[in-house]
Amino acid sequence: MVNPGWSSTESPFHPGELAIQARLGVQDRMDKQGRRVIREYLPDQHRQFYAQLPYLIVGTVDVSGNLWASILVGEPGFISSPDDRTLRVATKPLFGDPLATTLKEGIDIGFLGIELHTRRRNRMNGIVTAIDANGFEVQVKQSFGNCPQYIQARKFDLSEYDPESPKPIHAIAVFGEPERDLIAAADTFFIATAYQAESAGTTAGVDVSHRGGKPGFVRIDNDNTLTIPDFSGNYHFNTFGNLELNPHAGLLFVDFAQGNLLYLTGTAEVIWQGEEISTYTGAERLLRFRLDMGYRVEGSLPLRWSKPEFSPYLERTGSW
Repeated sequence: MVNPGWSSTESPFHPGELAIQARLGVQDRMDKQGRRVIREYLPDQHRQFYAQLPYLIVGTVDVSGNLWASILVGEPGFISSPDDRTLRVATKPLFGDPLATTLKEGIDIGFLGIELHTRRRNRMNGIVTAIDANGFEVQVKQSFGNCPQYIQARKFDLSEYDPESPKPIHAIAVFGEPERDLIAAADTFFIATAYQAESAGTTAGVDVSHRGGKPGFVRIDNDNTLTIPDFSGNYHFNTFGNLELNPHAGLLFVDFAQGNLLYLTGTAEVIWQGEEISTYTGAERLLRFRLDMGYRVEGSLPLRWSKPEFSPYLERTGSW
């Protein structure tokens, strides 16, 4: 069965994404590709994929405009699709996750379905249309797949848990020793950004994405600043296109061994040129993140993981 692509005459990319694609000379190619792979519905393959996941990465915006990346967990089947325009999520946010306060009817939301052990990932953004005691529903606006680059393969075990069971939670304004240790060892993190229409001044779409590299690829510059290399990707520039129009970003770091979660929100900028880029082998540009605030929650993720099998794409990248 052939899955029709983008049906609208308007581009599937917004002005921020288009501006970067034009700057790098790939806009025409990306327009053709985007119309083929970006859809306003969930193909059957994506519907089946989400249904087998035990976790889901989520991006939302709070009432102050701060971006947050979150993680939802449940037995496989907790994500379902009653039809190809709707995704149903039947679980509650983990204790201390900002999603517990940002989730409301009518908000824009971004999903990243990612299966680390197979390196498969699909992205979706939409609007929350209903919330009840067991979960919520989202109307699909855009759905598309991503390549497996830079994903570290990990197998998981899901233990029994109560998502609302209290866990130690620490509010942070600067990177202390526990946060530095987690970030310095990370080979994976997730980033949430949002397209903000300048004319309306309101959020018009949320995206959440995966970033991977060799352990230590996230450089800690000082108490509130991180610098991250950006490698060759699919040229959609969903994350950087959002940052072109709205500098707010949310980062999620996962302690795969202990189940600790580090939620950060702040602003980000893209460094497109300069000698600093060449100090990291394989980087095409850099992302600089400045922390406004965050939370570290101990032991809240009921997933335990195997040691990573590093992506072969990392062989052509360097280390800080």
